[in-house]
Amino acid sequence: MKKNQNRTAQNSNTEFIFQKKNYMFMFIGIACIALGFILMSGGGSNDPNVFNEEIYNFRRIRLAPTLVLIGLGIEVYAILLNPHKKN
Repeated sequence: MKKNQNRTAQNSNTEFIFQKKNYMFMFIGIACIALGFILMSGGGSNDPNVFNEEIYNFRRIRLAPTLVLIGLGIEVYAILLNPHKKN
């Protein structure tokens, strides 16, 4: 009987690994990644014989990949963040 009581006591003390702060940073990271992919899209041409120079503009070559990398960095930070750490 005592073993059963210890097991229920252990189950009631379980906590999730991530807290609200972790999920907030994860959402921000996913939003940055999604925005980067949205900015990367487009720039093509309907006619395959016509080349469109717009595919090489600043938004698609520099800004969008930078946003994706920043979003991935935020995701790593969100996973490694310890919300219970005392300063």
